[in-house]
Amino acid sequence: MIIEVRAKNCYVFEDEIVFSMKADMRNKKFGSNVHKENNFHVLKTAGIYGPNNAGKTCLVKCIRGIKGVLLNKKNGLQPNIFTGDSVCALGITFMFSGRKFSYDFKYDADKEEYIYEAFSEILKDQYHNEKTVCWLKKDSVNEIYECADHNLQEMIPVMSKNNILCYVVDAGKFERIGEMKQILVGFAQKVDIINMNNIPIQHTIELMKSKNELQEKVVDFIKNADLYMDNFEFADMDKIKFQSDKGEEMAEEKVLSIPEDVMDKIRLVSTYKGVPVPSMLFDSTGTKKIAAIASYVIEALEQGRILVVDELDSSIHFKLTRAVVAMFNNELNTDAQMIFTVHDINLMDCKRMFRKEQIWFVHKDEEGVYVYSLADFTAQQGVRDTTDVIEKYRKGALGALPDPELINSLLSMKGNVKGDAANAK
Repeated sequence: MIIEVRAKNCYVFEDEIVFSMKADMRNKKFGSNVHKENNFHVLKTAGIYGPNNAGKTCLVKCIRGIKGVLLNKKNGLQPNIFTGDSVCALGITFMFSGRKFSYDFKYDADKEEYIYEAFSEILKDQYHNEKTVCWLKKDSVNEIYECADHNLQEMIPVMSKNNILCYVVDAGKFERIGEMKQILVGFAQKVDIINMNNIPIQHTIELMKSKNELQEKVVDFIKNADLYMDNFEFADMDKIKFQSDKGEEMAEEKVLSIPEDVMDKIRLVSTYKGVPVPSMLFDSTGTKKIAAIASYVIEALEQGRILVVDELDSSIHFKLTRAVVAMFNNELNTDAQMIFTVHDINLMDCKRMFRKEQIWFVHKDEEGVYVYSLADFTAQQGVRDTTDVIEKYRKGALGALPDPELINSLLSMKGNVKGDAANAK
């Protein structure tokens, strides 16, 4: 599970921002929304609000960049274009196999070098006292090197900086670095990142091809989404009929010429009142998005994965997005987590759904971009667990609210029309 994400001089974030999934256990409300393990307390869900183009997607991109680095893939990281500094700094604190770890790195985008990285384990006793144990620190700028594998420490200064350490050495020959690599890779592989405006259906198709319990649960999820659907399946080809413009079935060789990924999509069939129809041709955009996200949701809940969703409410009814979030907050969910960006204020409900620290905001002004939680607002500022948060947000008391002046565009257009008419006379 993700506990904290840190970023500095990366994408829109110039100054350091911290996004936290730590649960404030002084708050006893909605205890089922908290994952408890080995004296650590982590939130199961968090929703991130803010205007368009403020930085919500950039926060998701930071998580994607961290995942890419940990899996030895192209990271796509970009420094803030207004600073003139080419070094991005990113960090993540996370739970893995009941243990808490922290990993930070600095990446020089111009030189394509990792000039800093640090990996630590955070231990907590029964009295909630934390102790940090350093496994690795590689600071090539200040020439500070520490490593739990002492026979590796002296070699670090002369090693390549074009990748993080566990990928430039034979990790299998060093006990702690080998374990560190297993932890980082194992954690990163549990993170799924999707954008609801461009969500791939292929993930659901691959699950639908397998006749197993997971596939059945995906179908149940789609049917239970109240889509008036009798069934959803990956049908055999003999059940699919292709027709030409003249209404005749296409020749067999034409069918075989269709690319496999297109054929897979055609074989997704929805059944309504006993009539099977190709989902990709018949179903609404929202229904197809529900089918696409179903596999990610079910896999996360079944396998204890971390699901990061950009624009969760895109084309989906607010009651359905609320139901999806409720699945993750439920006490039956023991180890899955979902972090999502959203505009739907119906989800901003501290009376029936969220703890204050589960609601986050991204605010942008001329001075910079700010990431903060509803929990940062005190009772003295008029924000309590019983407060109508939606109304507070509507009035702008929580920030992170756009202030459109589109009426000026209309006035400008109409003014130009009048001006043109006057000139014509």
